[in-house]
Amino acid sequence: MKKIEQAWKIAATADVSTPPSSVVLYSVSYLPSDENKRLAMQYIAEHPESRTLDNTPCGQALIALGMETDHNFPDTELLKIWALASRRFIEAASGNVIAFVENADKRSTFVATELPQILKNPRILKINGTDKFVFAERFL
Repeated sequence: MKKIEQAWKIAATADVSTPPSSVVLYSVSYLPSDENKRLAMQYIAEHPESRTLDNTPCGQALIALGMETDHNFPDTELLKIWALASRRFIEAASGNVIAFVENADKRSTFVATELPQILKNPRILKINGTDKFVFAERFL
């Protein structure tokens, strides 16, 4: 099986489950720095029960396959693979979501994929302790 086909299969089927109120999101796409990711990693270090998509079997398999850094595929293809995994990650989530998304771009995975899925998921009530619909207003 070709590497890209493997990546699509992983994104579509690999385990993305997390305990309630353990999901941590960050947005760095189209931003000048990785500050949001750095803050998310610091949060996870202080809250080891927390998980980003990268910490799930799905994310780990995609990373092991080189889907974070593989330049043999168009960026749009990689973004679509990660968007599929992100959508499934949010669909499986529940409770409060922690999001490090300061200045998130409208094209980012957070705004374009994750936030709409959060708003559709009735098991997620809050983002950063705020009602998810109130939190979302600044991005919509």
